[in-house]
Amino acid sequence: MLIKTFKVGEEITGYYLVKAKNIKTSSANKPYIDFTLQDISGEVNAKLWDAKGDVETQYNPGEIVKVMGSVTQWQQSVQLKIIKIRTLNEEDEVDYSQFIPTAPIEAQNMFDEIMGFVAEIQNDDIRKLVEALIEIYERQLMYYPAAKSNHHAIKSGLLYHILRMLRSAKALGSVYKNLNMDLVYAGVILHDIEKINEMDASEVGVVEGYTKEGQLLGHIIMGIKRIDQVSERLGIDPEISLLVQHMILTHHYEPDFGSPKKPLIPEGELLHYLDMIDARMYDMNKALKEVETEQFTEPVFVLDRRKLYKSKFGVSEE
Repeated sequence: MLIKTFKVGEEITGYYLVKAKNIKTSSANKPYIDFTLQDISGEVNAKLWDAKGDVETQYNPGEIVKVMGSVTQWQQSVQLKIIKIRTLNEEDEVDYSQFIPTAPIEAQNMFDEIMGFVAEIQNDDIRKLVEALIEIYERQLMYYPAAKSNHHAIKSGLLYHILRMLRSAKALGSVYKNLNMDLVYAGVILHDIEKINEMDASEVGVVEGYTKEGQLLGHIIMGIKRIDQVSERLGIDPEISLLVQHMILTHHYEPDFGSPKKPLIPEGELLHYLDMIDARMYDMNKALKEVETEQFTEPVFVLDRRKLYKSKFGVSEE
């Protein structure tokens, strides 16, 4: 049974992917497991109360489990109380594509289109820097999500995010002539590249957690370090390295979101808004898919808890 069809009060049985798992202690001082379960239709919080056995090694993120449970409600959200749970056995026949939300464009096609943008970069040093970093991460780019739980938290989501931003950048570059498009393309491609080392994701596109360096530094600082290292190795013009690092440093715009400075060059300013536009359009589209026409969504946390309206004149992206 698909998660999006769950109704409070019913009992369900089905196969689901473990997206997240946390071992907690109840008020009765007994261990329980707090899950996020996922299929192609969405996610649901699930609880396995009074968990027994080796809870540390059982039912880990990235695994598919068979679950029987009752659908409940907690603070206006659907929740699943797990009655029985087990891992897959040889008799189970499951199609992994039914559990893992994936970018709507095939990964290799996205990668090839992105490399087409790289080929448009005229400055040799900028192009060499971008090509070197892509070469380091080409394998992971094919499946890495762009986030653990927010925008583009899907298999190949990082590629999808980069590609959409590049397409938008090209369109805006035809309007605003005061931009060095080589720098813009480099900033778009590299702005989140160190999320690959910030997050620990499996090849099915599920983030199991954050790495030590990811928690202590974050992808912005990690990105600046990586660009500096690669620039030094390749003998990149120091001014180019500095400008690209500045764009990575400032693309979150505010200290509360990890950027200690705001952009001081127009290419950095555009990068920030390209990032915001793509993230918000993705989150809006995702939320509106879940409601009927002429209805409002539940408050969307990442969009300032706004309740979005699905107009009959709106267009949904598949």
